[in-house]
Amino acid sequence: MSTSQEEIDRLIEQFDPESSFRRLAGWSAKVVMVLCAGLSAWHFYTAGFGLHNEIAHRAIHLSVVLGLCFLVFPRQKRLPGHWEWTVSVGLAGFYLFMGWSLLGKIAEPIPDAMRYTFLAVLVALAGLSLPFKHFDGSHTHIPWRDWVFAALASGFSLYLLVFFQHIYIERPGQHTPLDLMMGVIAIAMVIEATRRTMGIFLPLLAIAAIFYGLLGPYLPGGLSHRGYSLSRIVAHLYKGTEGIYGIPVGVVATFVFHFVLFGIMAQLTGLGQLFVNLATIAAGRFSGGPAKVSVVSSGLFGMISGSAIANTVTTGVMTIPLMKKVGFSPRFAGAVEASASCGGQITPPIMGAAAFIMAETLGIPYNTLILVAIVPALLHYFAILFMVHLEAKRLKLQGMDPKDIPSLSWVLKSSWHLFIPLVVMVTLLLMQFTPFLAAFWGITLTVACSWIPRLMGPLGKNMTGMAVGPQALVQGFEMGAKAALGIGAACACVGFVLGITTLTGMGFKFSAWVIDVSGLAAQMFMVLDVFNWLDLKQVTILFGLLFTAAACIIMGSGVPTTPTYIILAAIVAPALAGLGVPQLATHFFVFYYGVLADVTPPVALAAFAAAGIARSEPMRTGMTAFRLSMGKALVPFAFVYTPALLFIDFTWPSFLLATACAVVAVMGLGAAYTGFVARPIGKPFFWLLNALSLSLVFANPVAAAVAIPGVLLILLWHSRPLPQTA
Repeated sequence: MSTSQEEIDRLIEQFDPESSFRRLAGWSAKVVMVLCAGLSAWHFYTAGFGLHNEIAHRAIHLSVVLGLCFLVFPRQKRLPGHWEWTVSVGLAGFYLFMGWSLLGKIAEPIPDAMRYTFLAVLVALAGLSLPFKHFDGSHTHIPWRDWVFAALASGFSLYLLVFFQHIYIERPGQHTPLDLMMGVIAIAMVIEATRRTMGIFLPLLAIAAIFYGLLGPYLPGGLSHRGYSLSRIVAHLYKGTEGIYGIPVGVVATFVFHFVLFGIMAQLTGLGQLFVNLATIAAGRFSGGPAKVSVVSSGLFGMISGSAIANTVTTGVMTIPLMKKVGFSPRFAGAVEASASCGGQITPPIMGAAAFIMAETLGIPYNTLILVAIVPALLHYFAILFMVHLEAKRLKLQGMDPKDIPSLSWVLKSSWHLFIPLVVMVTLLLMQFTPFLAAFWGITLTVACSWIPRLMGPLGKNMTGMAVGPQALVQGFEMGAKAALGIGAACACVGFVLGITTLTGMGFKFSAWVIDVSGLAAQMFMVLDVFNWLDLKQVTILFGLLFTAAACIIMGSGVPTTPTYIILAAIVAPALAGLGVPQLATHFFVFYYGVLADVTPPVALAAFAAAGIARSEPMRTGMTAFRLSMGKALVPFAFVYTPALLFIDFTWPSFLLATACAVVAVMGLGAAYTGFVARPIGKPFFWLLNALSLSLVFANPVAAAVAIPGVLLILLWHSRPLPQTA
């Protein structure tokens, strides 16, 4: 059964809140189109011709992004039963509490007109945030409430722009009552915009962080701190560079937006279909061909797409029906696509938004991060391909029909021009040009090269791809801006958590707790080591990694990858660094497990979207997708214990040993959890493969000398064909 475009759009909207756009018509559609296209055009211009100062650039970006969040995204009921009203009333009460408390704490005299106007705005904001159906409008038009919200959401950034000289040059560090009132409105509107685009979990986390800053002296034990006044917190979050306008928003405004726009424009010209064709040529003829095509095409497509869910649906609509057609179960077909699509965020050269934030946070050039990410990404895809191969052998499946596999010469002749922008952009990144300049030339060449078939006249009549004319350019710029709205709002909201973390030292407190608990758990575990084979420090790191992995998966169940990474990198990563893990390895560990949450039940959004296409049971599809992501779950432990995989303290012996251990461990676990090589794997060998494979994570030469031959011998023994029955 084929999947219609309407159903594809519905699946993306259902499982990817960042893509749940209104389908507008009439004058409101034109207003949104102009704002979106203008936002993309401004980013494109600044990428090529220079950025504004830090605060101004981020404020311009956020003023349009947050305003558009209320015009582009409809309000949706995301919570069951009475919880929607309960949470909404709680948020409204929080906004009123902030405003009333602030007015009571300001020592300066406030004109009555300003006071009453501020209270009226807050009361209106609180009332309009309640889920009255009368205010909701529909998916096809914008209700008046959202125009009010859009104006308020844009206003607090415009205030900083209009009075920039007065606020930051003439009186730095001084806060007028109007500054603080605008700060309260800013906090409320960021929370509402994030709630609209991402759901409620991240806003509630941000509010919890603000209360943590307020209630410090009243908290027990190690959680306590000196406490900060509301005016201090509001000023820190609103006017500083560690709150709303912090590094996450700066990276989105400077790097991420441009690469999202490039990905949209590249897809518009046909690069996505080119990747599918190349994947079909590379893997289609082998056993279980469509599943291997799914893995390869999702990896290629993921290089230009930052969304695991959009990747799942876009490529899955082509690959999942083919997988089912050759004999894979619907559950397995959906799981393959979901697991492979989640690899896009960890695959160079254009990784997810979190990778750009990681580079900025660590002060590492992005081109260095590209090289560091190559080996772990290859291990992830190798793990999926190996398990897909074993499943295909178990089911005795054949490859694709040769007539369904395009000719390599035809693909290259018809689509060679689509490679040029990607090759140039990657070359510029590797030559250490700034990422936004590389994206500028990538976008420029994408548009220019799309006209090559037409400019070649008769020689280009058999070439593929769409020429990007004025109408398509505006459409691409509009789509690019819409695709970046959700991450912009989320990064502004994450700024609350980061701002409170820097203000209160919460990250150091949590890190100390993780170190203490990991040490205690390690000491208890060492009691079992009667032969003194284990090292206390290594076991402590292991428990620290397990706690961090659990936190990433739990956090990622309600928050997209980028906010998950930002928060946990600030709070949890220092704990791993305190245990002696290299900083880059700790951040990569958090990044990988944040991505893994998209295929980890109970909230495996990418797997659920794939299940919608495959017509399979979502939870079982998620469990299978998690099993297929075994490489992504195992590899982070490997590069923490052997940083040479990330080219940290690199030596060829350590790198080759770690790579061999990781590859064999992935093969062993893949065979164990598939339960088949050329014959079934029994329970004794299942547990033995698990034990040997997990021991390889530490890349210990002595353990490797035993475990690698052990795993390979078990795989060879089970590679013997089953005897033929008469």
